[in-house]
Amino acid sequence: MLYKVKLKNADDHVLLDDDVYDWLTTDAYLKRVDFINNLRRHSSGCAVFQKTWKKADGGYKTETIYLHKLVAEKYLKSDKSQAKNLVGAKNGNKLDCRLENLEYRSRAVASRKRKTSSKAGYTGVYKENNRYRAVISINRKSVHIGMFDTPEEAALAYNKKSRELYGDDGKVNVIKKSTTEESL
Repeated sequence: MLYKVKLKNADDHVLLDDDVYDWLTTDAYLKRVDFINNLRRHSSGCAVFQKTWKKADGGYKTETIYLHKLVAEKYLKSDKSQAKNLVGAKNGNKLDCRLENLEYRSRAVASRKRKTSSKAGYTGVYKENNRYRAVISINRKSVHIGMFDTPEEAALAYNKKSRELYGDDGKVNVIKKSTTEESL
């Protein structure tokens, strides 16, 4: 069974497996702090629990628990290694915390899978004059793939090179349908 948990500060929901939901709602500490009902969307896009506690000796302490990390540490501990120690979402949706969607990754893979900051809207695609350049990083060096008429063509070339170099660990752009294709 799949659970959808509403976030406190957004119209979004977190997706959880039933075993995970049961654990989050029955664990003594998580139940006491009402963890499941105090999940918020973090600026990074993840689901997070944050609570500020008053310290006995004065001052305050803020406790921050990222849901995807908590779930991975409980259920996927055997997959963690020295090289693969960061938790990521296979499908790119940081609110999908189902066990089948979470995985431990190396820093290099996590970096490749990160959301693009390119103004063209695709990883490895940059506008130059009236054309689009596709580039990919290999051993920390930017390598030119080619020049293309549309950002979608450049993104497809990037995807092909990414699969060739990195397999499933490579970033693959999701190509947006153009208005011309939709009207056909």
